[in-house]
Amino acid sequence: MNWNSYIKGFESYLKLEKSLSSNSIDAYTHDIAKLVQFIELKKQELNPEKVELSHLKNFIKWVNELGITATSQARIISGIKAFYKYLLLEDIVKSSPAELLEAPKTGRKLPDILSIEEIDKLIAAIDLSKPEGERNKAMLETLYSCGLRVSELINMKISNVFFDAGFIKITGKGDKERLVPVGSVAKKLLKSYIRNVRSHISILKGNEDFVFLNKRGSKLTRVMVFMIIKQLSSKIGLKKKISPHTFRHSFATHLIERGADLRAVQEMLGHESITTTEIYTHLDRDFLRTEIIQYHPRA
Repeated sequence: MNWNSYIKGFESYLKLEKSLSSNSIDAYTHDIAKLVQFIELKKQELNPEKVELSHLKNFIKWVNELGITATSQARIISGIKAFYKYLLLEDIVKSSPAELLEAPKTGRKLPDILSIEEIDKLIAAIDLSKPEGERNKAMLETLYSCGLRVSELINMKISNVFFDAGFIKITGKGDKERLVPVGSVAKKLLKSYIRNVRSHISILKGNEDFVFLNKRGSKLTRVMVFMIIKQLSSKIGLKKKISPHTFRHSFATHLIERGADLRAVQEMLGHESITTTEIYTHLDRDFLRTEIIQYHPRA
């Protein structure tokens, strides 16, 4: 497979899963094309699997020498990171050479979150008269109440759900396992789905242990979860741009807002570094600032 094939797959990923505008997709693919141009210029025969951090650093140095601004450099690096994230998700590469690639500091964007009311509205909008309704309700409740990544959700296994103990064993990034507490609402819905819906599905070989299945008996895909959430968002007229990861951001933010210990939140999210979790303290401060401006008589 050549660079063009990879870039076409990346375009589809950005459009379907990230819901980016045509302009943003063009910008990202243009930046990857620029990397390919640099590799060809240096007469290096490299496919994406053979690119190393040193190659990317030399590319950014070349971009800098062209006089491209820090903001544009940051966007290019963001594009390369996103490209390799896509390749990781597709199991095309085993590790990302862009992971340690540093971008110029241009400020940090905080993720969108949903309020508890918005999450309730989304889940309430699920049509329980349809066969997949009970599954979707259990799935979204689990996604939010356990703060899971979408990949962790679709790969959840029945053998790793411990209802009596109130925990789910999750395999996260780098195949690292963690125990996540499951709330009473999610536990009740999961039990009901497994006993009353999943038990009536004809399961394809190799999918026997996955919790969430489609009607054909195989595990759900990441794309399917994205589509379910987007359809519900459209159904309730939600103006925010959301994805499965929005539920994870919301889970962490709601915990911090209510005084949860940062280390406990780090453990539940499976963050290797506390600095990754600390973004939610900034979200909390932003929330507090908004509340003060809105309600304080001297604001």
